[in-house]
This record gives sequence, C-alpha cells and structure tokens, in this order.
Amino acid sequence: MLIKIPRRSEISAAEITDEDVFVNRRQFIQRAVTLGALTSVPGVLAAAEPIKSALSSTETPTEYKHIINYNNFYEFTTDKRRVASYARNFNTEGWQVEVEGECDKPGTYTLEDILKPHPIEERIYRFRCVEAWSMVVPWNGFALGDLLKRFAPNSQAKYVEFTTLYDPKQMVGQNSRSIPWPYVEGLRIDEAMHPLAMMVTGIYGKPLLPQNGAPLRLMTPWKYGFKAIKSIVKIRFTSRQPRNTWQILAPNEYGFYANVNPNVDHPRWSQAREVRIPGLFKNRPTEMFNGYADDVAHLYAGMDLRRNF
Repeated sequence: MLIKIPRRSEISAAEITDEDVFVNRRQFIQRAVTLGALTSVPGVLAAAEPIKSALSSTETPTEYKHIINYNNFYEFTTDKRRVASYARNFNTEGWQVEVEGECDKPGTYTLEDILKPHPIEERIYRFRCVEAWSMVVPWNGFALGDLLKRFAPNSQAKYVEFTTLYDPKQMVGQNSRSIPWPYVEGLRIDEAMHPLAMMVTGIYGKPLLPQNGAPLRLMTPWKYGFKAIKSIVKIRFTSRQPRNTWQILAPNEYGFYANVNPNVDHPRWSQAREVRIPGLFKNRPTEMFNGYADDVAHLYAGMDLRRNF
C-alpha cells in the first residue's frame, strides 16, 4: 500500500482558487466561516485571526506547498501526487453533519451550526502517517470535545464513530470496490474528549482544501494519520467499539487504536524511524505517541499496546 514519495518543487494548480469562488458569494462566506467568526467591516466580510494555542509544537512547520500536494485520500485516488488535481472541483456547498446515537441532542446540523460557537485556534501538531512519513502542520480548528459536548452524549456513549461523505460522482475513487465505502473511523469517548483531539477547519490560516479533508476533518496527533478522518458527514455516539474501515480490510495491519508506537512494527515495514516530508530518507526516530506521551499515555494505562495496537 506504500506509494513512492514524489519530489515536489512547485505549487500545483489545485492551490489556485477557482474563479467561481470569487463570484459566488455563498461559497465565499462558507469558506470564510471555516476560518473563524465573520466580522463586519465596511463592504467586507473578514474572518477572525486564529488564536495561537499553547498546545502547539515548537517545531518548524512543513511548507504549505508540501502539505497540500502530498496527501492520502483514497476517495479520490491512491496516488498522493494526484489527489489535489482529482479533488480540486469538490463542492462542499450546503454541507451538513448528521448526529445520532447515544446523545440527547441528535439532529442534522449545517456547517455554520457546527462552527459558529467555536473560536478558531491555530495548533501546530506533528503528523505521522502509518506509512512512516511525517509532517508538522499548523492546523486551524477547535477542540473536538467542545463540539461533542454540545450534543449531550449520555452514559451509554462509550465511543464516537465518524463517517466520510459517500459521493462517487465527486469522489471518483469511491467507484472502486477495493474499500467498503463510506470510510468510517472511531475513537473511545475519553480519547475524543482529550484536549489534544481537534476538529480541523483549515491549515496555515486558510480553509481546508478538498485534498486535505474539506470542510471538516479530525486530528488526534498521537495517532497515525488514517485515524484523522476527512470530509465528515456523520457523528454517531455508540456503546460499542466501531468497526473502522482499515480494521475490516486488514485487521492484522491496522488496529482500532492506531497509536504511534516505534516498538510495534507494521507487518510490512518498521515503525522505528520516519521520513519528514519533503525528505527522502527515514532519518528520524519515531517518538512514542508521536511525542505526546506526557499528555496521553494515561489513557492507555494497564493496556497491552502490542495487543491493542
């Protein structure tokens, strides 16, 4: 499942904003909302500047051009170098999120409903893919737990399940039957409520591009990147552990927890070292929990991390 790491020196056409975004006021407002609360100024709608978070890493962020041009998003294509071009016309207008299951406030929420109460923060997090490459990304968004609390999960809510949009006309990779679409991921409720868990709306102070999971994606920086489900349309609270997509496909390779662990190798490659994009060589040692052990290790106290990988 490894794909050769490309050398990228130029920004792709996917980074250039389409003309219709500028002339379509509704789309413009939606994009602005993903950055923060809208502020009225004479003749202009301006997005609030993201708040700098104390949870941020002090490492130097990966360049924007690499973050938007090196992506896993199989809903579009398995070729990291081409996700941006396949996804560039992805339409998120009218986006809604369905909330259901063990909670007191289920319903269907618009993107504006989801975002409006939450001040947008910038959190610079280390990002580690299960394929042994990594980045440092300045995400914009807010605490996932703050969102989930709004839906009032009840005492039976032990897990949270997330589902990606299923739309084969736009997401042409979903026409392949190699994966049981739509993509599903999940977290234990205490993981989802952890302060580091984040609902992401942007990168580098800009709205998420489609290849990065527009308009909403997760980020749990102590876990491998495939846990950070993209283009979310459903949140379900459940008493039972969700069956995640990669667990269904390859249970011997991808566990439910997917915590970054240099001591537990993937069956087909070592996890002891990683390459920091745009590098080419695995010259960095992998850190336990991706360097967030002091913050999250207590969540797994007493667990066998080889068995519960």
